Amino acid sequence: MSAAASVRKIGPVLSTFVVANNMIGSGFFLLPSTLARSGAVTSISWFIATLLAVLLGTAFARLARDYPDLETPDDYVRPALGRDLSFIATTMYWVSSWIGNNAIAVAAFGYLVVLLPFDGSQPAVQVAGQIALIWLMFAINLMGPRPIARFQSFCVVFGLLPVAVVLIFGWGSFDAALYESAWNTTGASWNADKPAPVSDLSLVFSSLAPIFWAFVGLETGAMVAGVVRDPARNVPLATIGGVLIAGVVYLVSSVLVMGIAPAQELSESSAPFALVAGRIFGDWAIPVIAAAAALKASGTLGGWMLVTGESGARAAQRGFLPAIFGRFTARGAAGWGLFLVALSMTAIALLTLAPKVSSQFETIIGVVVMLVVLAYAAAGLSLLLGTRARRPSGVDRLFGIGALVACALLLASYPLLTLVWGAALVAVVWALFRVFGSRAVPAQR
Repeated sequence: MSAAASVRKIGPVLSTFVVANNMIGSGFFLLPSTLARSGAVTSISWFIATLLAVLLGTAFARLARDYPDLETPDDYVRPALGRDLSFIATTMYWVSSWIGNNAIAVAAFGYLVVLLPFDGSQPAVQVAGQIALIWLMFAINLMGPRPIARFQSFCVVFGLLPVAVVLIFGWGSFDAALYESAWNTTGASWNADKPAPVSDLSLVFSSLAPIFWAFVGLETGAMVAGVVRDPARNVPLATIGGVLIAGVVYLVSSVLVMGIAPAQELSESSAPFALVAGRIFGDWAIPVIAAAAALKASGTLGGWMLVTGESGARAAQRGFLPAIFGRFTARGAAGWGLFLVALSMTAIALLTLAPKVSSQFETIIGVVVMLVVLAYAAAGLSLLLGTRARRPSGVDRLFGIGALVACALLLASYPLLTLVWGAALVAVVWALFRVFGSRAVPAQR
């Protein structure tokens, strides 16, 4: 490796924070509202979900060792499992990314509306704001990857600093009695979402899927292995380190907010961290935290739209999506593909419209996690089976089994009817691919 090439690559510390930053987004800012309807018992779910994310992270880190230029699930699924399963994994990952962008838009506007001079509690206002943010991020993405990367970096720096202040200084306002009273809120009179009390064990298990939304992005360490120095050593460190950082931040913040603000207020809020900041520092802090959270979530939305455009282009180049998704503008943006994605996101925003922001958010992330877990399961199965050229070692099989167990637990936390609908969607998409898909098989890299 030349000295110049080595300088351009990133080390373990920076790559760890890249992975962590890709996970600390809308889940950090809006999940407290969603989980308040279940209660503080979900802190146990956070711990379990972190362990499951570690299992999946080790699988992706292992794949990065065998596929150092990894860019898309097709790179590791097709050699081990064939073209059809590679299509399912690649397209489900792509679909989950642009549906998930809606959840980020929900969180971003949920905080932004706090700053606006009108009543933002109306669902029509919420959905209009979400759609406006979607198209604004589309417009910024048309400028090319470099401007959106700069915008995201600005949002990260100025968006997380005020929230970090809340996490550091909020413990002086923590009320252990309030936290204990919110341990299981399913039997509370105000909680119309769960009219009958639910056991702690059931809550812990059923909360795994929505909570795992916060860990979507754990695979990015493997996906950027090509720009990491000594990837065999540093990608596993970055992946596991990033997952643990995100897990600790999420667990600490979840405990903190439920010990400062009543669960009912959290469940009804579109900006739970702004609500908590007001309890800690006074009303002046509410717009400051709301602006910071809206900025960070907007940057995350812009960045993930870039990922959606890029992953859609790669899928098109490999014959999994129509060729229009693979067309780039002179500025390097997947313009037409992003336009179709923005249209689809607009439709999702309208279809998931709900009286409460937290309910809309929960509906979207439930779909996303189910789809992305299918791509994660393909990673585990690829490790377990290996290829003719890369026979799996004992460690490969161990990591593959761990990833499959994690995926099985996450899917088992869903209601059976939801899984049936998910399976039907996969079957329909696969059938359309078999009938209308490109017969040409792009050469493997």
